[in-house]
Amino acid sequence: MKFSRSLFLPIAAIALTLSSASFADNQRRIDIDSKVVTQHKAKINNERFSYTVATGTQPVWDDEGDAIATLQYTYYTRDKVDDKTKRPLLISFNGGPGSASVWMHLAYTGPRVLKIDDEGYPIQPYGVKDNPYSVLDVADIVYVNPVNTGYSRVVEDKDGNLLPKDKQKELFFGVNADIKYLAEWLNTFVSRNERWRSPKFLIGESYGTTRVSGLAHELQNSQWMYINGVVLVSPTDIGIKRDGPVKAANRLPYFAATAWYHKALSADLQAKDLDELLPEVEQFTVNELIPALAKGGFIAPDEKRRIIKKMAKYAGLSETFVSQNNLDIPTQFFWKELLRERGQMVGRLDSRYLGIDKRDAGESPDYWAELTSWLHSFTPAINYYLREELNYKTDIKYNLFGNVHPWDRSGNNTGENLRLAMAQNPYLNVMVQAGYFDGATNYFDAKYTMWQLDPSGKMQDRLSFKGYRSGHMMYLRHADLESSNNDLREFIKQSLPKDGESAKY
Repeated sequence: MKFSRSLFLPIAAIALTLSSASFADNQRRIDIDSKVVTQHKAKINNERFSYTVATGTQPVWDDEGDAIATLQYTYYTRDKVDDKTKRPLLISFNGGPGSASVWMHLAYTGPRVLKIDDEGYPIQPYGVKDNPYSVLDVADIVYVNPVNTGYSRVVEDKDGNLLPKDKQKELFFGVNADIKYLAEWLNTFVSRNERWRSPKFLIGESYGTTRVSGLAHELQNSQWMYINGVVLVSPTDIGIKRDGPVKAANRLPYFAATAWYHKALSADLQAKDLDELLPEVEQFTVNELIPALAKGGFIAPDEKRRIIKKMAKYAGLSETFVSQNNLDIPTQFFWKELLRERGQMVGRLDSRYLGIDKRDAGESPDYWAELTSWLHSFTPAINYYLREELNYKTDIKYNLFGNVHPWDRSGNNTGENLRLAMAQNPYLNVMVQAGYFDGATNYFDAKYTMWQLDPSGKMQDRLSFKGYRSGHMMYLRHADLESSNNDLREFIKQSLPKDGESAKY
């Protein structure tokens, strides 16, 4: 059978149109509003129970009620709970900014965690295993991915257009914008899942501590949602200044912990346990080093020599190196210098991790040994887990680190807002968790921030600190996975008011 040219062309045009339409319908985009529910069993804290996981997306609405973005979440609920009004809800964020919620989800509080060795290093085959220490026994948990992290994305309007870049930054990518839209989103989430009467806790890691500090106030004052507890894991400064002599001096306890771990201290210090050594270094830092640094170039020569000698001993460095840096040693110099003679450098976020550089000379490491190790483990695990265990399938790329920059850091009053939220709410307690070997948000800075959070001291009994023998993600070390979850479990329990206990001073 022969086809005329005039007949063939329309058929070809129709085929092309159908192909284009099919392509348009199958562009790589995330569903704006979706949910996949799966059922599971666990043995946690020596107790067996079943639980449900809802993995999905929920819109971010603008003031006109239109969806402008969608956030992907994973929501864990324990089954057969008769009274959800007494069942806590733990709302979990990671940091960056621009980091997905994967870290605490698959390595700390969730019922499934990475397959890694007991010190946190990757092993193959990649994947996940049961977490017998998860706090799911005492609290339901939702892990939230802010815009451009995980599967969360800005979405197109009805005309197929995305918000302009400057508008996206205004709405999503800044300290206060981030807090505002997430508080609105949480209002919708709590309403949809009927959790208004449940006790609520916020937990954030790294920049996530800035986020949850601000959210505690925003939720209470803009959404009228009151919080029982805030957990700051490896906190940033949350807007509380630590400049000048304080900034320089506060690094020394971290230097001492790292040097102790790598057996780089003198025999007498190395013989001490870390719990004995660190209080000694902290006392020196507060009582001697900060006052010495405050004197700058006018410090007396004898005092300067004495401070240099003690600093060098505590940090495992030479007196010459300390003197050449005028008692102010940048952390990147320390990571390179401590083990230079061994031909190794130490990690930034966790200085237990070692790396090798092209040259032993230089002022800073070539790469972050700990982060490359973590990405080695986390990336395959989260992609496998969401798709194959939780059955949430999409062609959208899971962003462990998403594009959220430039981030607007102006107007960061999150620490003061957390203090105000605590003052407004007698139920609200705060716990700080930090690893001794974290060089990015060091543990002594975390202590200092806690000390400065409430200058009045009137809420001191509602603030607590827990330290661990690991780094930024202290839970990657198996012993600390257990202890940090136990500390979190006790904090949740102790922050619940007794029956009939009123929120009053």
